[in-house]
Amino acid sequence: MNAATPRSLLARQLAAGLAGYCCFINLYAPQAILPLLSKEFGAGPAGISTIMTASTLAVALTAPFTGTVADVLGRKRVIVSAMAALALPTVMASLSPSLSALVFWRFVQGLTLPPIFAVTIAYIGDEWPPREATAAAGVYTSGASLGGFSGRFFTGVLSDLIGWRLAFGALALITLVGAAAVWAMLPRERKFVRSEGLVASGRQMVRHLRNPQLLATYAVGFGVLFCFIATFTFIGFRLAAPPYSLSASWLGAIFVTYLVGTASTPWTGWVIGRFGRRQFMIGNIALWICGVALTLTGPLWTILLGLTLCAGCGLMSQSVSTGYVTITAQAGRSSAVGLYVTSFYIGGSLGAALGGVAWTIAGWPACVALVAAMLAIMARIVALAWAPRIGSSDPTEPA
Repeated sequence: MNAATPRSLLARQLAAGLAGYCCFINLYAPQAILPLLSKEFGAGPAGISTIMTASTLAVALTAPFTGTVADVLGRKRVIVSAMAALALPTVMASLSPSLSALVFWRFVQGLTLPPIFAVTIAYIGDEWPPREATAAAGVYTSGASLGGFSGRFFTGVLSDLIGWRLAFGALALITLVGAAAVWAMLPRERKFVRSEGLVASGRQMVRHLRNPQLLATYAVGFGVLFCFIATFTFIGFRLAAPPYSLSASWLGAIFVTYLVGTASTPWTGWVIGRFGRRQFMIGNIALWICGVALTLTGPLWTILLGLTLCAGCGLMSQSVSTGYVTITAQAGRSSAVGLYVTSFYIGGSLGAALGGVAWTIAGWPACVALVAAMLAIMARIVALAWAPRIGSSDPTEPA
């Protein structure tokens, strides 16, 4: 990559962060108002959670194909076009007359998201030097986590003030402005090597599935969003009920815990360089288990502390995993990231579905047990498959 001025480097970093922000301000927006939507549409917690399942399932279904298309067409063109297209289903969701219509438009929203975030991650892997790729993925993840917080918080507050439909309309406007900004600030890719075609890119995707390191990373990504969705979807129902009885605004405000992840993920590269990827991830997952266990306590402040640990540890895990995908995949990074995103969002879909089953059976304690079990499985995978390798292409990974 040619030498960049500090100003152009900052603009590129901001563009990557903004792409992540605009994705996740839309994807998770309904989470803070699920109790409100449950009352409006007359659905229980398990039924209303299909709003989350629909979008995450759509992402999972389309992510690998997004990768192969981007390997042919190029990065910036796909990212900006998808950001502009995202505004339409967001507006249509705000006009939904029924739960089934809302679920449909949430599914369409999900179809437009992989061309943004999966291709942005691949852009980072192509355009940043290997030593900086993990840190750059951290900047992107910070933008994504800030978007996740903003979508939930703004939607909760605006829903109390002007209604959830106008709140969704505001998100569509923010997305269009973001698309224009990314078009202006993100330079055309310079290191991108165009695939020979969709068939060749598809063959590359099959080769990724034969890479044990990538498969292990995909499994961890599955668990990350599984735990996130199961935790942050159903904690709202606990806090909306007595003795807490939090409003939509206050349920949105609890997602300020995401800002811990926003602040911590840029340090991911330094932490991995100091402690090693495997050791850091195992410790991080152990702390995550402590965090979800704290949500079983009675005082609201300890529940919020637990959610803060869950958010911080989860976003750090996501940053490490996405950075590892871009480093491990030496060719066809878009398709490699697409497969990671598929695994990630299949995990999110099952987190919502199985979380609903757990809630129906035994309420919040069952949800906590489900999350803790998944985290234990993730730790086992990391311990077995993420051992440092001599000759690793990751310069931050100790040999």
